[in-house]
Amino acid sequence: MIDLDLTGAEVLRPDGLQDTRLSFAEGRIVADRVGRKADLRGFLVLPGMIDLHGDAFERHVAPRRGAMKQMHDGILATEAEIAANGISTAVLAQFVSWEGGLRGPDFAGEVFAAIRAAAPEAVTDLRAQLRFETHMLEHYDALPRWVRDWAIDYVVFNDHLPHDRLAQGKRPPRLTGQALKAGRNPEAHFEMLLALHRNAGAVPEALDRACAALAHLGVRMGSHDDRSAADREDWHGRGVRIAEFPETPEAAEAARGQSDAVVLGAPNVVRGGSHKGNVSAVELVSLGLCDALASDYHYPSLRRAAFFLADSGVADLASAWALVSSGPARVLGLTDRGTLAPGARADLVIVEAESRRVAGTLSGGRFSYLSGALAERLIG
Repeated sequence: MIDLDLTGAEVLRPDGLQDTRLSFAEGRIVADRVGRKADLRGFLVLPGMIDLHGDAFERHVAPRRGAMKQMHDGILATEAEIAANGISTAVLAQFVSWEGGLRGPDFAGEVFAAIRAAAPEAVTDLRAQLRFETHMLEHYDALPRWVRDWAIDYVVFNDHLPHDRLAQGKRPPRLTGQALKAGRNPEAHFEMLLALHRNAGAVPEALDRACAALAHLGVRMGSHDDRSAADREDWHGRGVRIAEFPETPEAAEAARGQSDAVVLGAPNVVRGGSHKGNVSAVELVSLGLCDALASDYHYPSLRRAAFFLADSGVADLASAWALVSSGPARVLGLTDRGTLAPGARADLVIVEAESRRVAGTLSGGRFSYLSGALAERLIG
């Protein structure tokens, strides 16, 4: 942990960038000078980013040829990538899915154990999210136990079954590769998908029971890919207060009308639209229907999306950056971070003003990433 007075930089305040001093000591931002000065002319100082949902870590814990024997190292490699992209708090989203294999329950348990083991060694605040596929009826009884055993406080419900194809009795695209990854015969895999689809009528009641049990445990809950106002109304009735990546303006508007949080994908912003043809995240942000952005599958997109929104005039920089800092903090109930106010955690990202490359990231007053000219300023 380091105590510093940062001077000469432009610091992001709620009303925009200001040429002002920012000081922090003992892991917190403070109003008074602390004595050791660092001249950061040419840099921007911004609140550290909070990533609500990222699964790009999968390639670190499970490379192409199978699971790493040292998954602990994979989590720490993930932290290095996260920190290099200016993220000071990160939620790692791990599936429990009918896909099996690296998204099956056994592997998920190993991932969550690795996150718990690595977190004390990491500077970044690493957290976990369980993504649960809704049609796995045989696993509902185990869900509360998993949440307790795996120390999960954030569960998101997904339904990635290709229902349109299955309703027609047609094989989904990429079925063979998906089956082989899970160690299944492709025909057996197809029959399993058909069975899951046929059991859809029992899912709502199972969800009602599961959400009640998770709410009793104090778990934060979200839904994924809502398509309609009716979808969101159902989820809201179950106590599910976060709408991740709604696919239509109708669903996002319904969430906002119920005071539920709307989380959108930063890659959708950077790409200029959804890769699946769903509603544009930029459109929803411009309509005021976004509380936070998440990295989804690409950590660099979080920073790039905020700057894109500011550069394109969709939002001013303070409002755009709030979608990756104070907004996610509110969604997660983290009252100690997300802004550069005195008393807050010293979570911040230092960015080269011209190139906008991340030069340094701090989490709780400790550097998780430091490079280039910034390192020379601080060490020299």
